[in-house]
Amino acid sequence: MTDLDFRQDASYPAAGPQNTNLADILERVLDKGIVIAGDIKIDLLDIELLTIRLRLFVASVDTAKKAGIDWWETDPALSSHAARNALKDENRELRARLEALESRSEDTSADSR
Repeated sequence: MTDLDFRQDASYPAAGPQNTNLADILERVLDKGIVIAGDIKIDLLDIELLTIRLRLFVASVDTAKKAGIDWWETDPALSSHAARNALKDENRELRARLEALESRSEDTSADSR
């Protein structure tokens, strides 16, 4: 009787998927970016009641900037610089409204005399 050896010889690599860890996959996704898109539709008796379009772009900040996406830099909730600018704009607007109200009040006072 002959013994059969099914062990793989070291000179021949094993066929099959290569092992990649989560860090490698994440690095690749953040470097290249990935887009996930989907629509949710709610119909009742063939009448469209609601449509929600979902778009998700997962990438690193550098990759997103290369794609022209930088909304976090202008969102006051996410950027202290944008928050200061928003407060300055709001302050300027409120001062203009106050001046308009004061001048209207002075005009009304002068007309009533």
